[in-house]
Amino acid sequence: MVKSNMTKIKICGLKTLADVDKVNMYLPEYVGFVFANTRRFVTDEQAREMKQRLDGRIRAVGVFVDEPIGHVISLCQNGIIDCVQLHGGESEDYIREIKKKTDTTVIKATKVQNARQVSDGMSKEADYMLFDTYKKGELGGTGVRFPLEILQESLNELAQNGRAVKPFFLAGGLDASNVREVLGRIGCYCVDVSTGVETDGVKDGEKIRQFVEAVRGI
Repeated sequence: MVKSNMTKIKICGLKTLADVDKVNMYLPEYVGFVFANTRRFVTDEQAREMKQRLDGRIRAVGVFVDEPIGHVISLCQNGIIDCVQLHGGESEDYIREIKKKTDTTVIKATKVQNARQVSDGMSKEADYMLFDTYKKGELGGTGVRFPLEILQESLNELAQNGRAVKPFFLAGGLDASNVREVLGRIGCYCVDVSTGVETDGVKDGEKIRQFVEAVRGI
């Protein structure tokens, strides 16, 4: 049994029913379906089929970049996704509208480049933040880590200035070999992995198992 206060796990970039079968074996708290124009892009119908196959204990996150808001709301209302993750320039009004129309959890992603940028990128309307590695022209899934010192500096400054720090997802270059060391340096609500549980671009069941066990200390 996983303790409720344990760091959560998100396996992002699922593309096939075989991917769903792999995650169902190890029950991460979240999986991600990418609707943005990347190599992990899935159609609405692919996402629907995967959601129907997904274990009901796992929440499906839709990943978007400046998507027309009507499409995002439709996916939520049709039960294809349970959470929304935004990687573009979406405004606070955009997030507010999603929450008003769907009552859906919203995660706002920001790329970690410097401490000020992290602080300025904090969303008031989102339920969670997500911090990922900056790489020009890349949405995520780069398999590259960012310097944790940047995030630590920004979070410390926010705390010192009396600003609340939202619970956050941590992404960027995580895998079974480094995730425990990272969590020992900076606590987070959830770790988010994609490339780190793949072999030749395909989700690898053994790597998923190793990652889950590393996080949960099994």
